[in-house]
Amino acid sequence: MVGEALAPAGVRRRMLGLGFGVAAVAFVLDQLSKWWVLAVALPCLSGPSGPWCAVETPPITVTGFFNLVMAWNRGVSFGMFAHEADFMPYVLIAVALGISVFLVSWLRRTDSTFQAVCIGLVIGGAVGNVVDRFRFGAVADFLDFHVAGWHWPAFNIADSCIVVGVLLLLAEGLFAGSRRR
Repeated sequence: MVGEALAPAGVRRRMLGLGFGVAAVAFVLDQLSKWWVLAVALPCLSGPSGPWCAVETPPITVTGFFNLVMAWNRGVSFGMFAHEADFMPYVLIAVALGISVFLVSWLRRTDSTFQAVCIGLVIGGAVGNVVDRFRFGAVADFLDFHVAGWHWPAFNIADSCIVVGVLLLLAEGLFAGSRRR
């Protein structure tokens, strides 16, 4: 990073706008999908929607390998670091926001359309899950893929954006590095 030339200011502004635009689209799609699942598809049958719901709507079978379910993730990916401590959502919010700040600083320096889109996906997904943690103390997961009785952990649109964005950035880093040599 030290000694790297920055792209012209106009290019950096376009990439920043593109990244924030992608982040906004990812965020809106995530929040709209969560609203639809919580209010329409799988509403709480007893009490307010959220992890405190007393009676959840049964899962909806969509295909032979895909269901809509209501799962509340108090941890990070796949429920890792889930903890019942009252402060844990705030720790995870702080971590997500810290990573987002780092990504915004990267986005401000990039001249790559590909990187701007990928970074935007990660930021939009992270902010979508942060909103859930503020609202509910947990993240609403509802996409359930399964094969032969084995279920992948439930996830949401924000999780998908984060995973796709990170994997594409890793792939670019691995393959772009070999092209530069």
